[in-house]
Amino acid sequence: MVLAMVIFGTIPLFVRHLPLSSGEIALYRAYMAVLLVGGFLLLTKQKLPTAALKQKGRLPLLLLSGAALGFNWILLFEAYRYTTVSTATLCYYFAPVIVTVASVFLFREKLTGMQILCFAMSTAGLVLITGLGGAGSSDLAGIAFGLGAAVLYATVVLINKTMGDISGIHRTFLEFLIAAVVLTPYVLLTDGFHLGELNGLGWGMLLIVGILHTGVAYCLYFSSVNRLSGQKASLISYLDPLVAVLISAFALNEPMTLAHILGGILILGFSLLNELLPTKRQ
Repeated sequence: MVLAMVIFGTIPLFVRHLPLSSGEIALYRAYMAVLLVGGFLLLTKQKLPTAALKQKGRLPLLLLSGAALGFNWILLFEAYRYTTVSTATLCYYFAPVIVTVASVFLFREKLTGMQILCFAMSTAGLVLITGLGGAGSSDLAGIAFGLGAAVLYATVVLINKTMGDISGIHRTFLEFLIAAVVLTPYVLLTDGFHLGELNGLGWGMLLIVGILHTGVAYCLYFSSVNRLSGQKASLISYLDPLVAVLISAFALNEPMTLAHILGGILILGFSLLNELLPTKRQ
């Protein structure tokens, strides 16, 4: 689980230097994920739950979830290009807060006083990240892309909450497959395909993003998540943004102001606290 989160956190380092559009990177990532995760399911002899998938309303929701996953990647990769990796990552990790608030309206879940506090403090952290109006146009675009990716990822999480009888790896495999199908015409009609323009380094980075950061990392994640308590899994999952922020600061030498640091602590700290609260109540 730790290894999977560290791998996820290093993806900006490779996406930043890939000379392909965000849509094309997301598409190839989806294709390679389908092959690798599908191969993992075959090797472990895990069959798709066809009976559960045939239940009324399941397929349209899966189609929406897969499309949201694919375009979530596109927006996140765009965010990396318009603003710093730390800013994009911290905006993206506003997704758990969005899920909490949306669950009130969609699933009639009640917010506790502590959850309201977590929402308020995470929002305050987001305000600090956005620079209180002092961010440049490029940064604002990156922030918008990051928040858009957070909304789409929250959509995936909310849809998956309605499919608890289908295992996580099966849902994810189907979402990868749908993302690949949906993104193919999108890339064809927008930037087109440019694999032939990649040099050896570009091919290497693309394969790392597709094989390591998607196929291998997801297989590691699903192989370990069921062996951990919900609290431990939640704690370890926050290594992903922490690694990304450290890469932003030390590998990419991107500037981080005191406001960014405080905002990051508020977003990640209170988002994590919000995820751990249900476990503590149980």
